[in-house]
Amino acid sequence: MTERLTIYDTTLRDGQQTQGVQFSVAEKIAIAEALDTLGVDYIEGGWPGANPTDSDFFDQRPETRATFTAFGMTKRAGRSAANDDVLAQVMNAKTPAVCLVGKSHDFHVTTALGITLEENLENIRASVAHMVASGREALFDAEHFFDGYKANAPYALECVLAAHEAGARWVVLCDTNGGTLPDEIHDITRAVIEAGIPGDNIGIHCHDDTGNAVAGSLAAIDAGARQVQGTLNGLGERCGNANLVSLIPTLLLKESYRSAFETGITEAALTTLTRVSRQVDDILNRVPLRSAPYVGASAFTHKAGLHASAILKDPTTYEHIPPGLVGNARIVPMSNQAGQSNLRRRLAEAGIEIEKGDARLGEILDEIKRREDEGYAYDGAQASFEILARRMLGQMPAFFEVKRYKVTVERRKNRYDRMVSLSEAVVVVKIGDDKKLSVSESMDETGADRGPVNALAKALGKDLGPYQPQIDDMRLVDFKVRITQGGTEAVTRVIIDSEDGQGRRWSTVGVSPNIVDASFEALLDAINWKLLRDGAMPERKPGVAAQ
Repeated sequence: MTERLTIYDTTLRDGQQTQGVQFSVAEKIAIAEALDTLGVDYIEGGWPGANPTDSDFFDQRPETRATFTAFGMTKRAGRSAANDDVLAQVMNAKTPAVCLVGKSHDFHVTTALGITLEENLENIRASVAHMVASGREALFDAEHFFDGYKANAPYALECVLAAHEAGARWVVLCDTNGGTLPDEIHDITRAVIEAGIPGDNIGIHCHDDTGNAVAGSLAAIDAGARQVQGTLNGLGERCGNANLVSLIPTLLLKESYRSAFETGITEAALTTLTRVSRQVDDILNRVPLRSAPYVGASAFTHKAGLHASAILKDPTTYEHIPPGLVGNARIVPMSNQAGQSNLRRRLAEAGIEIEKGDARLGEILDEIKRREDEGYAYDGAQASFEILARRMLGQMPAFFEVKRYKVTVERRKNRYDRMVSLSEAVVVVKIGDDKKLSVSESMDETGADRGPVNALAKALGKDLGPYQPQIDDMRLVDFKVRITQGGTEAVTRVIIDSEDGQGRRWSTVGVSPNIVDASFEALLDAINWKLLRDGAMPERKPGVAAQ
């Protein structure tokens, strides 16, 4: 028989402690809805009263299947739980569950709080009992528990036993400093169970300061804990919290956990994991980590020719799970390490069938290697690779022709008599027999200059005639620049990541001594790939190259 394992998400509270992260109310609502669709059991929304955003969010929080939870701290010494105003604000959020953090390390009790060990125990008992008497599901976060246990095991156990005996549904063991190793977490969690708290009342909350938060969480589960806490993409203070985006698929897909536990997350919901992970990064305006387990763009990328050859025969040779199970995709990139196996696989994925032994395979490989010697990088720019291959095979439609373009950057005074930059771009394209001239500035809604590349992108996408419906939902989501040679002969490589309204994301590359020219080359490839994928009807036949 399987046991129920509970998933507790604290992205909206502990994840908000990440340096540079400050969610708005609307962003919190969007993430809460995504979490609920994913199927987590608890959503911790924040600390009511701690800041205006959290207070407003609890007033506007969406209806969820998941148990909504407010976070706060145990009452202060010298007053009753009913008369503690900080505790009252948490209660006033009217969530079905409340998680209270309290000290479990004697050093913190006497030094940070400046109270006696017994006073701290009374604060825990009274606070949890007050939650229970008020009809709330009570959780107790035992802060610094593992460090406290190693320093004074009897007292740390007294703290968690006090919470459990007062009626806490969950007693959560917190590795607050993130320094406890997985084997220690396992043994100490077992000691808590042996002290009298059942495993189905124990949660685990790990931080990643040694890179072991996921491993420590799994160790606690192995020891008997039945609730696991974490955040999306491992957000959190310092090095972050246990990453639920890694934990969830491990629990659902790896046999030792899949056969032993069930969660509230379905197989169908698991296929949305990559999208949810990237949605959070998008909200935070962060570039998704390419090497992220399960959901990263490189998680199922096979660059070496030997690997690609084996993948063609059986994907399990170099993949621990099928990427589709988590909503990701396999990529066989092209690079100067590639062989014909990589090339044929990548062409097939792009819908281009070419027979083994075809002389054109060697020609394409030679061209890729020649270009990479010039500074191009096709392993991270799959869309540009496809366009190059199609052009060499005479299969790339010529949607439009760029006749000329110009970019100017001007410094001038604004109405506040301050010197500001203004970038302006002019692009002339020919579509069939029609020429179109577009002019665009890079100024945003605040009046700030967004730079010459932004101006170029806006001008190029401003009026492409019959293709406008296809490109209106395109947006540039990342822009990376690298100098591939030094000195006066420096070559600039630009890689652009684009995204559209269908959730597709693709990368293109441009190379030139001039950063604007390199950027424009990558922008052109991005638009051409989008038109190709959307089945736009070209104005010229394939094989007729645009000038």
